[in-house]
Amino acid sequence: MVQTAPELVRLHASALTELQTRLRAAAPDEGCALLLGNRQPGLWFLERVWPCRNAWEPASERRRRFALDPREQLRAQVWARGHGLEVLAAAHSHPDGLAIPSATDRQLTPLPSLMLILGVDGLACWWLEHPDLLPHRLRWERVLAAEP
Repeated sequence: MVQTAPELVRLHASALTELQTRLRAAAPDEGCALLLGNRQPGLWFLERVWPCRNAWEPASERRRRFALDPREQLRAQVWARGHGLEVLAAAHSHPDGLAIPSATDRQLTPLPSLMLILGVDGLACWWLEHPDLLPHRLRWERVLAAEP
């Protein structure tokens, strides 16, 4: 199935709070997490945060790099399916930088992919579609309701 970029990403308020708290707590290293939710044509609703440990090696480079542990990704996928959700995005922080995908982010991310980045300038949502194309910034909004 070919994935296309959503027109809008909705982030449940409690998930947004948890995401920001966990990513900031990882500083000075980059923090990371997976985001679980549901999608409809044009709209992806991110409802739950699956915190992940930054598994980048060597550990001394974690201030500017992150890696998700494949075992954590598998556990998140299994849990999500059992709860009527799916893993829709990865999120990470740039504790000392802007919320823009770095060259390394673009190189190492499986495509197409939804990526959220928390930087010194706030949270940004990106669609990465092809290695030859620049990431596309997406519109996102915080919502209180449990349904999209």
